Amino acid sequence: MDLDALVHFLKARLTEPMPGMDASMEMFPSLVNGERIKIKHDDNAKEAAVIILLYQDGDTVRFPIIQRPIYPGVHSGQMALPGGKSEETDRDLIETALREMEEEIGVPAEDVDVIGSLSSFFVAVSNFQILPVIGLIRNQPEYIPQESEVADIISADVSHLMSDDYLKEKEMVVTGGVTLRSPYFDLEGRTVWGATSMMLNEFKAILKEFDT
Repeated sequence: MDLDALVHFLKARLTEPMPGMDASMEMFPSLVNGERIKIKHDDNAKEAAVIILLYQDGDTVRFPIIQRPIYPGVHSGQMALPGGKSEETDRDLIETALREMEEEIGVPAEDVDVIGSLSSFFVAVSNFQILPVIGLIRNQPEYIPQESEVADIISADVSHLMSDDYLKEKEMVVTGGVTLRSPYFDLEGRTVWGATSMMLNEFKAILKEFDT
């Protein structure tokens, strides 16, 4: 995949209406009996931002995904896009995404060109309204993980998002002992599910327009 061609497409496409929740909800978990989980949106949700950081690696376009450490919280051990909550000193959520990226994986914010963003996404379990930002770095990044926030970093292949061969489903036991049946992306052998997979599925819907 050619990164320049993808970026040229994304710069135009991200100014148009997004696939939004129609795409995101395709990755939404259900209870094992097939019932959908009900979500109540909170107008007082905390603001946050994450980044899909694209870079060229030979013939492949990749982006980093982090694994959270094990801790007493709802996202313990999960795969996630670099990012976090907004701070008062951030001018906007773009700056939030870049600042958190630099803190978590050590990529200098000044090395990244922002292409645009996807639809803002509400995560009920942690009460965050998250903006997924799309960024570009021209060199292959060297990661310096923040030990308190990042247990591991993988470099996922963008083309794997576009292939249904990497879209799978399984049962998962979550906080409170509840068993869910959840779709997930199998990226570099890791299970990417929940809010992260839902944001990535909107990106996938856009990528499939580029692919065609």
